[in-house]
Amino acid sequence: MASAVHPSHPQLAVSAAIFRDGKVLLVRRARSPARGSYSLPGGRVEFGETLHTALHREVDEETALKIRIAGLAGWREVVPGISGGGHYVIMSFAARWSAGEPMLNDEHDDFRWLAPENLGDFKVTDGLPEIIAAARRVLEA
Repeated sequence: MASAVHPSHPQLAVSAAIFRDGKVLLVRRARSPARGSYSLPGGRVEFGETLHTALHREVDEETALKIRIAGLAGWREVVPGISGGGHYVIMSFAARWSAGEPMLNDEHDDFRWLAPENLGDFKVTDGLPEIIAAARRVLEA
């Protein structure tokens, strides 16, 4: 298996903490990076896209859901570690579910609607509980 070639500069990405009936949507990554970990749907911003446009596109591509974006919940930076990987700056948004049921693409192999306080039993990506807590605060403001 050939290793992925990563750009030599940071990539801008977006993710969405999507809430529905007090629960947040987590998707399990089916491939690297972070294969087997639950995280938020999202992905890279394409050249010329706004952050909101990219977020709507990524959520639709990965889950087929429609969302209403409430605001920026925070950001995370993922830098290459010992095992390599890409360098990403991820802008994470708080959002509300507005339509559809999750239909995952091949990037994910499972999804769960979970109460934020029930994340402890799941393998999640670094910083996910903090982003979800921040997203909840945005929605409650």
